[in-house]
Amino acid sequence: MSNFTIYRWKNAGMTNLNVYRLLKYLKKNPEQISLRTMAKIGQVKSIPDFIERFKSQDVQTLREQFKQFPSFSILDACYPVRLKNIYNPPVLLFYQGNLELLSKQKIAFVGSRNPSIDGIKSVQKIIKEMNNHFVVVSGLAKGIDAASHIANLKNGGLTIAVIGTGLDTFYPSENRLLQEYLSKKQLLLTEYGPGEKALKFHFPERNRIIAGLAKGVVVAQAKIRSGSLITCERAMEEGRDVFAIPGSIQESYSAGCHHLIQQGAKLITQGNDILEEYEF
Repeated sequence: MSNFTIYRWKNAGMTNLNVYRLLKYLKKNPEQISLRTMAKIGQVKSIPDFIERFKSQDVQTLREQFKQFPSFSILDACYPVRLKNIYNPPVLLFYQGNLELLSKQKIAFVGSRNPSIDGIKSVQKIIKEMNNHFVVVSGLAKGIDAASHIANLKNGGLTIAVIGTGLDTFYPSENRLLQEYLSKKQLLLTEYGPGEKALKFHFPERNRIIAGLAKGVVVAQAKIRSGSLITCERAMEEGRDVFAIPGSIQESYSAGCHHLIQQGAKLITQGNDILEEYEF
């Protein structure tokens, strides 16, 4: 099974979960099957539409598009075991940078896109105090994400950015220089193919990868109804450690963090609060 075949299935309308179901079946039953049977096994929404789109593909053009960036799939040896064990793991990931970062210990940072200065300083403090024991994983969004990547770089650390677009798209545009730097010196990951733009539903999907890669997730300045809070709740469900930076009870910024602490997340005020969980 080639990565390009997986790309063709997705391009023809299979969702990630459809492909994942199909790959699980083919692993146990490697015999040749028809497109219609594939669609049934994957449980695609419209079998006729999938067959029509697959057969009408310009394979040469699609292959050229696919080859713009290197990729790896859930079938490859380099695929992280921790990520493989989440619900609906990404079947195909495109990347730029140093793939060796996937084999190192990782901690994720998530939080507000519009943090206060105190929120950014808190993240900077904790990352500095972790003393580069972890690769920092985040989503390259503005706010806490970007602050986390930059803080770790300034401390001489390693970082992985999981983005919600194709690797040839820069979103948000203000982080273009950071994205370009990470693509050469660190690691960029995405499950979206070349040319794919920033769509609203991409970001919850991206967040499951951020949490799935890491041993634990640190959250800073998350409101009650926020993508960061959802990411942490999913992380808890997947058995990941969740660490919450507390804040003022008068600020909505920290309401989500306080909620997570009530739900069992560990309150942290220094990097060592994380390190001691892993016996550093």
